[in-house]
Amino acid sequence: MATTDLQIGIALPQVFPDGAVDLGLIRNFVTRAEALGYHSAWVQEQTMGGTATLEPLDLLNYVSAFTDTIRLGVSVLVLPLRNPIHLAKRVSTIDQLSSGRLTVGVGLGGGLDSYPAYGINPEARVGRFLDSVRVMKALWTEPVVDHEGRFYRLEGGRMEPKPAQKPHPPLWFGGRHPDALRRAVRHGDGWMGAGSSSIADFREQTALLRGYLEEEGRDPATFAVSKRVYLAIDDDEARAERRLAEWFGHYYGNPDMASRVSIWGSVDRITEAVRELEEAGARHLLLNPMFDHMEHLEALSQLARS
Repeated sequence: MATTDLQIGIALPQVFPDGAVDLGLIRNFVTRAEALGYHSAWVQEQTMGGTATLEPLDLLNYVSAFTDTIRLGVSVLVLPLRNPIHLAKRVSTIDQLSSGRLTVGVGLGGGLDSYPAYGINPEARVGRFLDSVRVMKALWTEPVVDHEGRFYRLEGGRMEPKPAQKPHPPLWFGGRHPDALRRAVRHGDGWMGAGSSSIADFREQTALLRGYLEEEGRDPATFAVSKRVYLAIDDDEARAERRLAEWFGHYYGNPDMASRVSIWGSVDRITEAVRELEEAGARHLLLNPMFDHMEHLEALSQLARS
């Protein structure tokens, strides 16, 4: 690697296409990731769907009990579909139980189809999102909360304990639209590019982000920039691409998406892509293998230690 500044995170085993949840794999994976020096271990959210996928915050709570130093992150929670009061409490609890190791990613989500199932109007999702952010920050930082928002109202609201991190766990926003990038700069502590975007997309988005940071007078050094990277290490590139397509078919229902957004091939090819992303502005990367988890963990560890 060109520098030692890039932080490398790794996605936890969370999705089990065969339906058999492997707790031993999760435990071995995260304890080994911590020993290898990975910066952070991450989960993502998919509540509805036919593939066995563990709830992200419950999984982070589980792994916090047998880790000590590795940071824990979720990217991203679909915030408008969650109650911000309950979520603020859960985040505070996990941050306390992990001794202040939590990073929380939030976003609008990729589609509108699920909103009716939650009884929520998707047309107001941006307003609900921002109101939720304000409620959570207030509950994390203020002894008594009086909040009069469009969607949530608190009068004399109290929540203890506060998170271990002050003023609160880092909030990283997702999204790729320019408006989403502006929201990240105005209201968040960082931004994570989607795994469903290419390196070229990421380069364009970080260029916009730098402009918005300057407009808002924010110091780029205090704002995290990250990206999820779906990948597969295999010298047999055709086999890797086929296995990626199978996983994307299970999880997203779209096997063709794999070839558009993933990186596959040798360790050298993955390292080259990581270098490109760093040059484009990434200061943190979430590497996301979908199978052969322990093998990928070991093979990618050279990046975490670079």
